[in-house]
Amino acid sequence: MRVLIVDDERNIRESLKKYLGLEQIDSAAAETGESAIRSLEREAFDAVILDLRLPGMSGQDVLAWINNRGIISPVIMISAHGQIADAVAALKAGAKDYLVKPFDPAELVIKLRHLVEDKRRENSLEAEKRMTGGENLLIGDTEVMRELSDQIDRIAGSDVTVLITGESGTGKEIVAREIHRRGKYAAEPFAAVNIGGIHEGLMESELFGHEKGAYTGALTRKQGLFELAGRGTLFLDEIGEMPMSLQVKLLRVLQERKIRRLGGNDDIPVNARIVSATNRDIETLVREGSFREDLYYRLNVFRMTIPPLRQRREDIPLLAEYLLKKISFRMGRSLPVLTPAAAEKLLEYPFPGNVRELENILERALIYRENGPLTPKDIELHRMNTGGIPGPEGESVPGVPSLENIEREAIRKALTRTQGNRTKAAAELGVSRKTIINKIKVYKLEL
Repeated sequence: MRVLIVDDERNIRESLKKYLGLEQIDSAAAETGESAIRSLEREAFDAVILDLRLPGMSGQDVLAWINNRGIISPVIMISAHGQIADAVAALKAGAKDYLVKPFDPAELVIKLRHLVEDKRRENSLEAEKRMTGGENLLIGDTEVMRELSDQIDRIAGSDVTVLITGESGTGKEIVAREIHRRGKYAAEPFAAVNIGGIHEGLMESELFGHEKGAYTGALTRKQGLFELAGRGTLFLDEIGEMPMSLQVKLLRVLQERKIRRLGGNDDIPVNARIVSATNRDIETLVREGSFREDLYYRLNVFRMTIPPLRQRREDIPLLAEYLLKKISFRMGRSLPVLTPAAAEKLLEYPFPGNVRELENILERALIYRENGPLTPKDIELHRMNTGGIPGPEGESVPGVPSLENIEREAIRKALTRTQGNRTKAAAELGVSRKTIINKIKVYKLEL
């Protein structure tokens, strides 16, 4: 935690700074409202301790400036005995709490920790609403997965920017979440966005936020994911899909650690660690001119490559066991036993769709299973086509709709029932929002 102390009395600033340091709370100090604003323009703080009476610009003026800028750091006002009415007015104006001089610094620490934790929780909930989905578990005991886990341990404690590459369905977001979970700011929010799953016109607002009136329909100010992440992690999935106009703005953020909301004129400091991912050959995109070389070097500070499932076949039974538990719970079904013969059938399959395909295969098996263990006949590994359900040798059965067509129609109907709300449609179908977004793109189901 890092806080800003704003007070014109030197002994109060220094004593607070010393006491907070003993409580492992980092702090900076400002003696005037003007110097406080300069600090807030340079750096993002977790909270602000603000004296009500300051020479020149008052504490109320600073609070008004914080509110006008949309800075999300909670503010604790400090007032003298005769200023309680002013402190109450400050609470109405947006301060989160106040203390009357002289006060117990231990009480201040308690208030700080509660307010900062509440804000982190609020930001995490808001970030979760916009998330692409995914699990917080890294499953596997093969050598390549142990090496991957060691890499995560080496970089988790730093603020280094990470680029994750790997085939579709390998679990790049899971790795990003593990980097965050093992890091020093694990208590801060993990915010994620699928660059390829949001319309280009909305992406800037999603990342950087917008001011009220920035465009038609912008009825209130909105914080972007860079702000909501705080000191945590912002995961940019499918970074190779980012349009060139946004690449320029992302590069500026990485260089200056500041963002500007859509429709705004002010720069806002940000602290989030950036982890990005792509299943495309990003070096080829750079050579073709569709991805900026300077942005590539900024993102590719530390490179991690997720191995495809076919390179860690020994993990398939372990993954299948975990996925069956998750799917059974989601579907309200009893947990089936995967027979050795069924596991062997899975081990012989190359899984071009990786872990995501394994999950889909097991989900289909549970849908059609009645009772008893999962046997080889329950495990459908034939490639789908548009002519019908594959027969024994892979040929389609005429007149029978394919599983792809059934899936397409189920998603279309869910989107219609939820008026195009992808999150609600995903919940209704029992899949992640990321899966829905990918299927909409594959089946061209935009409403």
